[in-house]
Amino acid sequence: MKVSDILRVKGNTLFTITPDDLLAEAVNTMAEKDIGSLVVMEHGDLVGMLTFREVILAIVGNGGQVGSMQVRKAMDDAPVTCTLETDLDEIRRIMLERHARYMPVMDKRMLMGVISFYDVAKAVVDSQNFENKMLKAYIRDWPEEQ
Repeated sequence: MKVSDILRVKGNTLFTITPDDLLAEAVNTMAEKDIGSLVVMEHGDLVGMLTFREVILAIVGNGGQVGSMQVRKAMDDAPVTCTLETDLDEIRRIMLERHARYMPVMDKRMLMGVISFYDVAKAVVDSQNFENKMLKAYIRDWPEEQ
């Protein structure tokens, strides 16, 4: 399974912000949309990721206040990325090694989407459920699940 398969199921809704936007605006957007990350774009290019991890670190570093901090001061300016062709096993390995919960998907310099650790886990579970059904169908007289 490839990243393109995950995005096809997930859809391609993206939420972005600029580095000059206020962190308070970003936090409001994340809360309003019930999302854990925002892609930081500038002049059409990916320049960073803002996740709840960076938000918490910024708030703690600012004495418990969001204040008038800009996104650029809080964002991860070197997020790990993948491509549409990256294999699911590789994504799992990268996310675990880098402790990345969100990963931008790039096609050269174009942002194609963002996958989350949840998206990856769901894809694995769905794949295993499908395989399990196929194996049960192969075995004659397998009892149906209730």
